[in-house]
Amino acid sequence: MKNKTGMVAPAAALILLALSPSAEAQSLRSLFSSGASAQEPSADPRPPGEIPGVTPPAPAAPPAAAPSAPPLPPPGAPQAPPPAAAIPAAPPPPQQQQAAPSVIPPQLGGIQVAARFGRDGGPIGGGLQWRVYPDKPDATGQFRMLREDKGANPNFTLPPGGYIVHVAIGLASAAKRVQVQTNTVREVFELSVGGLQVQGKVGESKIASGVTFDLFKGSQFDGNSQRAIASDIAAGELLVLPEGEYYIVSNYGDGNAVLRADVRVQAGKLTEASVQHRAAAVTLKLVSEAGGEALANTAWSVLTPGGDVIKESIGAFPRVVLAEGDYVAIARAEGKVYNREFKVQAGSDQEIEMVAR
Repeated sequence: MKNKTGMVAPAAALILLALSPSAEAQSLRSLFSSGASAQEPSADPRPPGEIPGVTPPAPAAPPAAAPSAPPLPPPGAPQAPPPAAAIPAAPPPPQQQQAAPSVIPPQLGGIQVAARFGRDGGPIGGGLQWRVYPDKPDATGQFRMLREDKGANPNFTLPPGGYIVHVAIGLASAAKRVQVQTNTVREVFELSVGGLQVQGKVGESKIASGVTFDLFKGSQFDGNSQRAIASDIAAGELLVLPEGEYYIVSNYGDGNAVLRADVRVQAGKLTEASVQHRAAAVTLKLVSEAGGEALANTAWSVLTPGGDVIKESIGAFPRVVLAEGDYVAIARAEGKVYNREFKVQAGSDQEIEMVAR
């Protein structure tokens, strides 16, 4: 996978980037770090039988019997059985399991796989989805999946032949054609991927709800209309992406509080972005007298001073999030029309009450 490089266009203070870990991102840094949580395939993997430490207990038994053996050689023979009983449990089984390696029968072969963050990056320790397919379609023309695994560096036992190994993590993926003989083939996939988390803010406060993000490839200044690669992303959601440039469209509420900002994702790193909205929530209310009950079935329109319609709705208490600025609210009820001008200041939620008279 080729890395994409280039300059990021300025976002006019709409976005703040932090490549160092924050308190909220600590749980995610285990994935985007150079730690050896996953290892590349070793040249000489040990059989499973060598793993349990049975050998240490075996030498411990003979020393215990040794003091009583030297004084009385003849009686020492009866004391030999206890150590002898421990010996078969220690050296022979490991030797037998080592001699019969394999998890992989002689007529089969294997593929051992791992992934790392690009050519010089550390191992990827999680979040991987491995799939193995034959390199040729079956009689129906389909490539049917043969194996699947979600481990960091799994082993696949397969008959000799050609295969396609596919790995995916987040929105990134890679594939290799592998030829299997009666041995183990080791493949390391280079995935130049990084993490991205986005939050919406008004001033210093995080937006608790009502904000979503769309993600596009490239820069907002490229001028190319394209389909979003991810839509309706929740605040704080982790995206795993190929290294490169992207731009975020932040939608706060369903009014006109929409911002765009460029961001760059780096391989093996978690990028945290904060989109700063200058907006506030406004609740509209038409009453028969000041402080009275809101009139139901009221038709509302919110316009800019130039007459552009921002939001239309029907109800007693419509709520709309608006970007900072001047607006006109128009209410229609029982054949009459009422209007009021109002001003929105960032971070100052308010209720706009109109009296029907």
